[in-house]
Amino acid sequence: MKQKNMKTKINLNISDERWNDRLPDAAALSDNIFHTVLNRLEPDILLEKDEILLNLELGNDDEIQALNRQFRQQDKPTNVLSFANIDDDDFYDELPDMKKVELGDIIIALETMEKQSIEQEVSFKDHFAHIFVHGILHLLGYDHMEEEEREQMEARQREILNGLSILR
Repeated sequence: MKQKNMKTKINLNISDERWNDRLPDAAALSDNIFHTVLNRLEPDILLEKDEILLNLELGNDDEIQALNRQFRQQDKPTNVLSFANIDDDDFYDELPDMKKVELGDIIIALETMEKQSIEQEVSFKDHFAHIFVHGILHLLGYDHMEEEEREQMEARQREILNGLSILR
């Protein structure tokens, strides 16, 4: 990124112990992915900030289904949910005074992600990277509701994953 002393931090919570077996290097991998995303995108909203944070929970289908039902009125599990602080009305008003910026929360469901990695014939680790990049892009304001938005978000995902030597 353009700033020299910016630090990134992930508050990692592993709420399902099975993640420890499936992705024992989750903390280091997540940190690397987060740094790569920010270095590739250099988002303007983060310029001049001292620290960029996000919360990452590695959970399961039951947890994510409950959140999906509560916040999206969809009573089914999904691979990832992102709750972006930029969606809060006060975020941009408070941003100029922030030295630390908390981007938001990402929750990833083990069973759904594992099933998808098998179906797509990609490694669990590579699929995790893809899903986590997708979640970070949502925290940075990317979306895929409209075709043009989807194309832009997918192009960014491919660029970042290629930077991580993951071909999708």
